[in-house]
Amino acid sequence: MKPYELRELSNEELKSKLKSLKEELFTLRMEKAMAKLSQPHRFREIKKDIARINTILRERRLNNGNKG
Repeated sequence: MKPYELRELSNEELKSKLKSLKEELFTLRMEKAMAKLSQPHRFREIKKDIARINTILRERRLNNGNKG
């Protein structure tokens, strides 16, 4: 996903998206271990999306803390 698409989501939506991406990454790792990996390029995409979501969540936490 693009960063601007992720920024439109709420924190709860981002957290659920993060959870589903982590589950998908786990599934890909299992497929890789069993030599049944059909989409090796998804590793990079999923890891980048996870990093983007974590970055956005952290930015929001820091901005909320500085307003007080």
